[in-house]
Amino acid sequence: MSKIAFIGGGNMASCMIGGMLANGFQAQQICVANPGQEKRDSLEQAYGVATTPDNHIAVAGAEVIVLAVKPQVMGAVAQELTGSIDADALVVSVAAGVQLADLQHWLGGDQAIVRAMPNTPSMVRYGAAGLFANNHVNTIQKHSIEAMFNAIGICCWVENEALIDAVIAVSGSGPAYFFLMMEAMQRVGQELGLPEETALQLTIQTALGAAQMAISSELDTSQLRRQVTSPGGTTAAAIAAFQERDIEGSFRQAMQAAVNRARAMASEFSDQN
Repeated sequence: MSKIAFIGGGNMASCMIGGMLANGFQAQQICVANPGQEKRDSLEQAYGVATTPDNHIAVAGAEVIVLAVKPQVMGAVAQELTGSIDADALVVSVAAGVQLADLQHWLGGDQAIVRAMPNTPSMVRYGAAGLFANNHVNTIQKHSIEAMFNAIGICCWVENEALIDAVIAVSGSGPAYFFLMMEAMQRVGQELGLPEETALQLTIQTALGAAQMAISSELDTSQLRRQVTSPGGTTAAAIAAFQERDIEGSFRQAMQAAVNRARAMASEFSDQN
């Protein structure tokens, strides 16, 4: 049974562990290092996993090590673990903005490393993660990582590291785009006379239903939109209003801003270390 170590026991680590245990992984495989006693007690009670305040104890003998710490402390944590991580272990970083070159520098040039960009719906096992591996990651290790992230949603490999920034713009930041639209729909629904709870329920269910249709249909999203949009009808009027204000252009600008910020963060973290 392979050992999996989590360095950091925050929300992302917790949701990954919960999903993994619900999908065939065993609590005995997992050890979590976290400085706070309260968090360690919570993880032990919720999942039955081993915990420790010592990062070195957690990674000893681990075949997969998930670095689930804040980007600002990633360099210090990774460098502290140099020498404690097995040479053939796989290291997974879930920190936004921390580049592979920096991870390789801190951990050693020959370490197998995967950069992962999950998102917050992972907490309810509907996450979407982008993955990028360096040349030292083998096929078996890739399958192991796929199993871990598929336990909390879906995962996709990208061909080069720069595309992780695109993943951030699409799925990493994406949930907030939908929440913003849902906020607006609920608010306008109330302005049109619906009670607050009714506007909220209708908005959430409509978002869920549209997503489920997109998942289950053989039609693409453009075709699904046209299917709902009868010529001369109410939906056509609404879509025309969106298009007059160049909604696609707004998304393009917003998502490019996310990419630009991701690149700036990577440069900032690299300069700090």
